Amino acid sequence: MEEINVQITTREEVMFFDTDCGGVVHNIAYLRMIETCRTRLAAKLGMDLKKMSETLLFPVVTRTEIDYKRSGKLGDWIQIVGKIGKVGSARFWCEFELTRESDGTLLATSRQALAMVQMPEGKPVRLHPENWNRA
Repeated sequence: MEEINVQITTREEVMFFDTDCGGVVHNIAYLRMIETCRTRLAAKLGMDLKKMSETLLFPVVTRTEIDYKRSGKLGDWIQIVGKIGKVGSARFWCEFELTRESDGTLLATSRQALAMVQMPEGKPVRLHPENWNRA
């Protein structure tokens, strides 16, 4: 498996819809934040939403692992760092760290396995990371 050194940082403010009645971030809200970061990471690699809609070639999540460390709360700004992990011939990994900006507390870590899938057939496609932007 190959390593690719591409990373992006996004940030999200915790809104009412991200929390429970105690003002603590729901687990699904962290996944939404990771999804946004991963989508922007794909764009940085040259797989932006417009290009995917034209080529019908999509990175599809096949596995998600997440470890919750501390609770985010209503009004927190969360920084999400996403990077490409290992890249194989058929799947690749993205890794994420979610940190509260105000005090640097690590809230969660996650990694996701993805495969490139050609639609509408739903056929997995061999990876060609040499064609990915690395800036």
